Amino acid sequence: MSFMERLDALDREAFLAINGAHAPWADGLMQAVSSMVLWFPLYVFFLYLLQRRFGWKSLGWSALLLAVMILFSDKGSVVLFKETVQRLRPCHEPTLAGLVHLVPQGCGGQFGFVSSHASNHFAIALFMIGALRGSPRWAALALIAWAALICYSRVYLGVHYPGDVIAGALYGALIGSIFALAHRKLMTRTVIE
Repeated sequence: MSFMERLDALDREAFLAINGAHAPWADGLMQAVSSMVLWFPLYVFFLYLLQRRFGWKSLGWSALLLAVMILFSDKGSVVLFKETVQRLRPCHEPTLAGLVHLVPQGCGGQFGFVSSHASNHFAIALFMIGALRGSPRWAALALIAWAALICYSRVYLGVHYPGDVIAGALYGALIGSIFALAHRKLMTRTVIE
């Protein structure tokens, strides 16, 4: 068995362990955690924090940068990974038929590597960590835990393998870090002018 085959087998085992540890009370909770609509107030709060930190003039630039970052994160996860790698989601994998616990939301698109939820939310988390610059101290840990919870929900719901969300998180963290650096440079110029 090659290294990649072993890695794939471990990924499937981890998926079945997480997805198989479901409970009726957790199904609705994980479905809510995975829904973007639930997080809209938090996204607005992030914009509020950026406005408070950098002012009204800078908010427009921050929002524009965030929008472009999400475009890179979201479309990149599809074009660079899903359409290229074409790894079936566990809920579409014929060898896992009957083993995947799905909630009523359904399965999603055919391919799952990498998770767009993971890449988008880790991009936002790393961007906000960079924008907040360690203040308050607990914010970085809270942002990482938030993005990780969303990743966990995707595996729990049966739509991604753990490897899908880990790779998506790494990709998103890279995108978020790059845009956080761009934001820092832009804010230095905007706030000074």
